[in-house]
Amino acid sequence: MIDMIKWRQDIIARPDRVAIPVMTHPGIEELGYTVKEAVVNGEIHGKAVSYLADRYATHAASVIMDLTVEAEAFGAEVIFPEDEIPSVTGHMLNSVEDIHHLEVPSLNTARVPEYIKANVIAHREISDRPVFAGCIGPFSLAGRLYDMSEIMMLIYSDPEAAHELLEKCTLFILKYVAALKATGVEGVLMAEPAAGLMSNDDCKTFSSNYVKRIIDRLQDEHFMIVLHNCGNTGQCTEAMVMTGAHGLHLGNKCDLAQVARETPEDILVMGNLDPVSAFKMSTPEEMYRQTMELLESTREFPHVVLSSGCDTPPHTPLANVDCFFKALDDYNANL
Repeated sequence: MIDMIKWRQDIIARPDRVAIPVMTHPGIEELGYTVKEAVVNGEIHGKAVSYLADRYATHAASVIMDLTVEAEAFGAEVIFPEDEIPSVTGHMLNSVEDIHHLEVPSLNTARVPEYIKANVIAHREISDRPVFAGCIGPFSLAGRLYDMSEIMMLIYSDPEAAHELLEKCTLFILKYVAALKATGVEGVLMAEPAAGLMSNDDCKTFSSNYVKRIIDRLQDEHFMIVLHNCGNTGQCTEAMVMTGAHGLHLGNKCDLAQVARETPEDILVMGNLDPVSAFKMSTPEEMYRQTMELLESTREFPHVVLSSGCDTPPHTPLANVDCFFKALDDYNANL
């Protein structure tokens, strides 16, 4: 078993920079599968994670950041395009009364077993570095069940009902992350982007307090929770820190150096190259330049880990991923 506390401390202590991009889609495509095939089949998913771990010197491996798995388990309708990530369509809860009657599902529901299988396979195939599973955060899940605009209004019009929904979401995520931990993976990347829509105080009340419960229960020396919030523009960094997560993962909307400045030095700060405009759409030369600029701008912060700002999307060119790692190698060679 990997000592994740020591793993984190070693990253901070080392003189060079490491990279943990969130990416699985390039592996799916290189193996000849579609996104749809991977997100419904844990074996394909796990093999794609293993393929990329073999190809790139990532400091940890990660599974797909799929924000529909838990919502589908609750009964939300999900659309599965062949070559794009799944999405929740509509919303299954239309009233406070619906929240009252909502039941917390079992882990045998919908695609949950396939995602657990993917983590079992990834952990079995990858032994030289940690594997991070993925899950959604409580507030983001609530927004997918109740509708994002509606949940934003509900936290003010009927906060009691909002808390009831968040409680049910948290209970399911607790069960799910415990099952992911039991596969042997060394951590989970919890995606809570909707929390970035709120102020720092509201983020604490309607997201961080619930995330903290999960972290307090499950994070330990062999299992690390990284809190992802690509919606944070800098206004809710404090709320993210208060969860106790040993790592924060940020999107390209924020100044990563500023977030690092506001985050305790024993917490990893990961990010934040744009997964679309940089990884997918830029030229290899532009990818190299942006990566090097990010490394230079965060040079003074040893707790920063180079990463994508979110999951790299389908059809991300491997040439750009290659240049991401080439920039990292060149930066480290000149330290």
